[in-house]
Amino acid sequence: MNAPAQIRQDAALSPAQALWDLTGDNMAAVDALILDRMQSSVGLIPNLAQHLVGAGGKRLRPLLTVSAAQLCGYEGNAHHKLAAAVEFIHSATLLHDDVVDESALRRGKKPANLIWGNSASILVGDFLFARAFNLMVETDSMEALGILSNASSVIAEGEVQQLAALRNLAMTEADYMRVIEAKTAALFAAATEVAPVIAERPAAERDALREYGLKLGLAFQLVDDALDYGGMASALGKSVGDDFREGKMTLPVIRSLETASDEGKAFWRRVIVDHDQQDVDLEKAVSLLRSSGALESTMDMAKQYSRDAAEALDIFEASPLRDTLQELAGFVVSRIS
Repeated sequence: MNAPAQIRQDAALSPAQALWDLTGDNMAAVDALILDRMQSSVGLIPNLAQHLVGAGGKRLRPLLTVSAAQLCGYEGNAHHKLAAAVEFIHSATLLHDDVVDESALRRGKKPANLIWGNSASILVGDFLFARAFNLMVETDSMEALGILSNASSVIAEGEVQQLAALRNLAMTEADYMRVIEAKTAALFAAATEVAPVIAERPAAERDALREYGLKLGLAFQLVDDALDYGGMASALGKSVGDDFREGKMTLPVIRSLETASDEGKAFWRRVIVDHDQQDVDLEKAVSLLRSSGALESTMDMAKQYSRDAAEALDIFEASPLRDTLQELAGFVVSRIS
């Protein structure tokens, strides 16, 4: 692997911010398209959509689409519509997730469903899905449409799989990996794969960019799940301990259970299966995860996926854009210490 330049500790910009600088005009066009297409004569729709889409988030997934298109030398404008579609798909899933998860925080703010209600959030999520498909069709690329529409169905399947595994201590690591590949990594992979498709690049470049997105998405979710037990709310954009309170079986819990004592197993059964949680239980859960090495091993896996993601881009010639995309993979796993 051609190692990407190391992220300087004193650097003014994170890799994500650097990508914004490298793709400035394109991302400005995507932002304008996002703001335009979430409008509706039904006032509740733009108000609720603006709360989520227009007021937060790093636009990471559409940024990946635009960056990958530039990396492939694409000179059209279909990538703007595909990037906006990616953001709408992601935002729609967030609106639906908040209803299911009953979280008190989303991107550092009160989630839309706690302001406008569950019904409005679900229906506006449906509206954003529809807008995403409008944008995909407008690109006249059946292949890109197939990639993103397939990702949408895979995401839904992943969310249902996760719901079915809620409070199930028998969930295996393999089950967990299938869930996060579906509910998170699939959209990352699709976001990067559509770029070489519309740029009509060779299959090797398409495979490389899909692999990059997939592995980046896996690393991202693994870190997110570790952060839920070991990070600050500001780093997550959601409440710390949400997964614990909801009884989600994430990799840290699965790995902690593998070596847990009878007392430890009884604890996890009480708080996850029976959902009998006391105020001090989150602190105890964190202690168990740390002492068992579960958080550390989860981060080790995330770092390996991060390295795999960066390596996938070695097929491309070195450039500020390629190097920054490789740095981004490392930056994703630096959100927790």
